[in-house]
Amino acid sequence: MNTTPFSARRKSLIKQIQRGIAVIPTAPEIVRNGDAHYPYRFGSHFHYLSGLTEPEAVVVLIAGEQPQSILFCRDKNPEREIWDGFRYGPEAAREKFGFDAAFSIDQLDDQLVELMGNQPMLFYPLGADSVWDERIVRLRSRVQEKVRSGVSAPNEIADVRALLDEMRVIKDEHELATMRRAAEISAAAQVRAMRTTRPGMMEYQVEAELLHEFRHHGAQAPAYTPIVAGGANACVLHYIDNNAQLNDGELLLIDAACELDGYAADITRTFPVNGRFSPAQKDVYEMVLAAQAAAISAARPGNHWNDPHDAALRVIVQGLIDLKLCNGSLDSVLESEDYKRFYMHRTGHWLGMDVHDVGSYKVDNQWRTLQPGMTLTVEPGCYIRAADDVPRELWNIGIRIEDDIAITANGCEVLTAAVPKSVDEIEEVMRS
Repeated sequence: MNTTPFSARRKSLIKQIQRGIAVIPTAPEIVRNGDAHYPYRFGSHFHYLSGLTEPEAVVVLIAGEQPQSILFCRDKNPEREIWDGFRYGPEAAREKFGFDAAFSIDQLDDQLVELMGNQPMLFYPLGADSVWDERIVRLRSRVQEKVRSGVSAPNEIADVRALLDEMRVIKDEHELATMRRAAEISAAAQVRAMRTTRPGMMEYQVEAELLHEFRHHGAQAPAYTPIVAGGANACVLHYIDNNAQLNDGELLLIDAACELDGYAADITRTFPVNGRFSPAQKDVYEMVLAAQAAAISAARPGNHWNDPHDAALRVIVQGLIDLKLCNGSLDSVLESEDYKRFYMHRTGHWLGMDVHDVGSYKVDNQWRTLQPGMTLTVEPGCYIRAADDVPRELWNIGIRIEDDIAITANGCEVLTAAVPKSVDEIEEVMRS
């Protein structure tokens, strides 16, 4: 592992803090039932700064005239390693991940009481974990008890996520390389699903093909619970039951991608279960595809966050008018928002260590400007439920097309371009 990026991020955060101490814990382990835990997933902010994937760990950063980065982690324990696997231990972790110092997690409370002394500010992820909130308040009180010895406690607590969120909006080359690989694995899984799907299969059988491809190529987990939604299920935006039979003549919407080394991909494709679009399905599909193309064209440096959404929305609204699902002019339907019956979500979100990644979408109440290194999804859709005022041939058509993009100096890079999405390409893949 190249640990240089993690060290650089710690130095950057210390520089922004200027004076004070930052405490960033990783995520806790969570019991599933009995003595079984959910698969462990580290805290994103913690991993962003450290590279360490173990539980029970904390990054502490000291800013000021003598800046310092400190790691607290589990001790080496040969007996526990027999049961639970390898542990670095403080000394090996310090050397591996480039910290100035490292200590046993068992020493954390006593060490923090010393380290917080005479620090003007404490930076910490306020409100993220109530147990940790209580712990921080208790430790600060212990520092206050030393006031007669001339030691003062931090007189201000700031949410460190305000700084970390903005750092994570712009991806470095290390992050982009990982995201490209996550996108590559996820794209292969989507293609495998297209080639495998047949009428009569169950949604969960297609899901199994996706999960196989993720793990087969080294991804640690799905980036989120896969959506494998056939027919009317595709009109439920967050459908995850994945337990219905796939029927001839229906569409299948798959929103699924993997997480690799802490970074997510996020892909949606919609295709016919039998390999051939009906005329009505094709009309709606090509409308959504044209909307996505307009959005991707608008995703370039200098444009604002909302420009891709606005571009996609105008195409979809005009398409809904052409399909006679909305009445009136383009501007009147946009103003009335009648289109929200068929397109009710926005066209994208930040993407990175979290599927819906951190970072503000507005700055000073204005949509923020897109810059190189930003990574986001572009995912317009259309969801037409059965209704008396909807032509029968359009009933239960749910379509979403989603790709991951990185803003570049001259436009954008589509990280997930390897997944077919034109009607002809999809039908050709399914024939093969």
